[in-house]
Amino acid sequence: MVTIKEVTSKSGLRKFVKFPFKLYKDSKYWVPPIISEEVKTLNKDVNPVFKDAEARFFLAYREKEIVGRVAAIINWLEVKGQKQRKMRFGWFDFIDDFEVSKALLDTVEHIGRENNLEYSEGPVGFSNLDKVGVITEGFDSVAPMVTWYNHPYYIEHYIKHGYTIEKGYVESKFAFSNVNPETFVKAQELIKRRYNLKALSFTKTTEVMPYADKMFDLFNESYAGLSSFVEITDIQKAYFKKKFIGFINPEYIKFIVDGRDNLVGFAIVMPRFAEALQKAKGRLFPFGFRHILRAKKNSKDAIFYLIGIHPEYQNKGVHAVIFNEYYNTFVEKGIEKCYRTPELEDNEAIQKIWKHFDPVIYRRRKTLKKVL
Repeated sequence: MVTIKEVTSKSGLRKFVKFPFKLYKDSKYWVPPIISEEVKTLNKDVNPVFKDAEARFFLAYREKEIVGRVAAIINWLEVKGQKQRKMRFGWFDFIDDFEVSKALLDTVEHIGRENNLEYSEGPVGFSNLDKVGVITEGFDSVAPMVTWYNHPYYIEHYIKHGYTIEKGYVESKFAFSNVNPETFVKAQELIKRRYNLKALSFTKTTEVMPYADKMFDLFNESYAGLSSFVEITDIQKAYFKKKFIGFINPEYIKFIVDGRDNLVGFAIVMPRFAEALQKAKGRLFPFGFRHILRAKKNSKDAIFYLIGIHPEYQNKGVHAVIFNEYYNTFVEKGIEKCYRTPELEDNEAIQKIWKHFDPVIYRRRKTLKKVL
């Protein structure tokens, strides 16, 4: 018999966060989060997303053993502002037992119906900056820090319980040796002259901060047309600046501004932290922090996290300016491989940007939906 219990305490939240450590203890591809940071992300008193969203966390038990977990999420900006009556769910992990996965999904669906929502979709987080999608292809490679990993049996459970595919995402990679600077060097000079643009590069985090709010505003503008987009609020901007900007190498943040210093493009790249996090085993101390700092300084892999271009400058070649800046930085850093985080399969604009680098799709993900 499966019993579902809602998490109502800090100790319960830690159990929620730590369950995958048991589920994936024999996996060489799963990347553990830093436990303390994951707890903060899900803590209503810490994460400002809870100003506009609510989440309830549930653990599935068989007798006294935890056998699954799920977060039931309602983003009220999405429901009330965009009129999308969606019940979100994420952090969905379970043993290979249909009774367990059904009990967890039934709990999510019940909350959705209580709130007069029309459908349930997952796995997703609170917003577009969170992890997304269940892996359907590509289980044999290490998951980036900013994505979820899952066992191959997961998708069968979704289908069994009446869920259908809603969105598809792809992850791709390419060797840095594939990059031919001739495809963008001349173009970027022309683009800069034509539109009076200038590239900004940084060596210190303090240099980035004056532009950080503008970057989040541009993120909201450039991603607004994508499905499932939920804008970042002002209070979330402050939270993300504190949590993430200092964690990213400043030289991996690139901004493009016009003649009036208005931000028209940005990109964020991160070193590959996956292997360092595996060594850290969920803890910063005593040695986890050392592994992460070493990866930040020495990783030869780069993860393209975000690229945003102002709508007025899309399809005008601004990405060539960004690529030129990264090319010079990557040569200096000795980068060998480049990875892209999950991108919507139907985002043709972003696919065109990368085509010259001969990217290879190595993983596919889906979100799934069920009418309530």
